[in-house]
Amino acid sequence: MSTSLEGRKAVVTGAAQGIGKAIAKALAEAGAKVVISDINGEGAKAAAADIGNGAVGVTCDSTKVDQVEKMLEDAAENGAIDILVNNASIVPYIAWDDVDLAHWQKIIDTNLTSVFIASRKATDMMRAADRKGTVLNIASNAFYAGTPNMSAYVAAKGGVVGFTRSLATEVGKYGIRVNAVTPGLIDSDGVKGSPHAESFEFVEMLQAMPGKGQPEDIAKVVTFLVSDDAGWMTGQCVNVDAGMIRL
Repeated sequence: MSTSLEGRKAVVTGAAQGIGKAIAKALAEAGAKVVISDINGEGAKAAAADIGNGAVGVTCDSTKVDQVEKMLEDAAENGAIDILVNNASIVPYIAWDDVDLAHWQKIIDTNLTSVFIASRKATDMMRAADRKGTVLNIASNAFYAGTPNMSAYVAAKGGVVGFTRSLATEVGKYGIRVNAVTPGLIDSDGVKGSPHAESFEFVEMLQAMPGKGQPEDIAKVVTFLVSDDAGWMTGQCVNVDAGMIRL
């Protein structure tokens, strides 16, 4: 087995920090030319400089069609990218009684509509270039757990799971693979600065294995799924949470 990604062009959205940055680093170390896309452009550039291996950081709002299309066209360099990782996300902590339409729409746009926008453009480019690429979506085990204080997020990530399965069926005939990873609670930058940081002890009691999940744990699985080693896998949602959710 080999997870070499030499000669591949990859885009990771929302990769200025946390899981996205770990994924970008793993792909770059495997040989891919990686573009780190994030609404925080300075953070994306800093992440790229830290990762090295030819990684490039760019500013892009994943909910804006024009920005995403230009970012993907620039990353492709007159062709198509080989790997798209839809990671851009907002992880809220808000009780149901405080959820209004504005919050709902923001979370759905960032966590679900952004996946459609990037996938629409990337798969169109792959087909036009006859490129057998792959799309990898980051969902969440919160979809399976029905985690409270995250209703819009859980709905959005459930949509990502469903979209992954359907899109895989739509584009499989072109040799394009589409899979998803559903992480559990991860000891990432975003979680550390949120109320979710207080949940590790409870979550660990539910896990089959002890410990705190790290961004690198997700990045390793993603790197496998976008490589040729997973060439016979598509339409799958791989749960990575130390056995908290046993599907």
